[in-house]
Amino acid sequence: MSDLSLPRTPVPARLLLTQGVSRPGQIYVMERVPHHDGPETVLELLNRPEGFFAFRPADNNDILLVSKVQTVSLSVDRQAPIADPARLSAARMLGLEVVLAGGATLGGWASVELPEQHARLLDYLNASDETFFAVWSHASTHYVNRAYVLFARPLS
Repeated sequence: MSDLSLPRTPVPARLLLTQGVSRPGQIYVMERVPHHDGPETVLELLNRPEGFFAFRPADNNDILLVSKVQTVSLSVDRQAPIADPARLSAARMLGLEVVLAGGATLGGWASVELPEQHARLLDYLNASDETFFAVWSHASTHYVNRAYVLFARPLS
């Protein structure tokens, strides 16, 4: 039987589930998507309608099919949440701190692509029905599941 799967690219990541500790490993993004040039972004992967994604833990060679519903956050090193330089330069940066269920705190920036009159942190958090949103810093980007956010606060 031939393998008709789409080519995927491994991305090193840290996975935090509702149970357990953060685990290093790899996720897999599609090398091409129909709606833009280049590979799929991690945010696109997480916000696809499928309920699971593949994760290979660093300490094990087995592939785990992880439930997105049980995923609190997924973090990747030095990857901008917006890949298009023109979009990134036009986006407004909002400083924020997010406190997650379980007590973990993430701080960084959100790249907001909203009209000026609707570019507050509250607008960013409420602007999308997508499950995951991005918080980035110079070291990493955290893709956070909205369902596990206790609260967020703007940072100046």
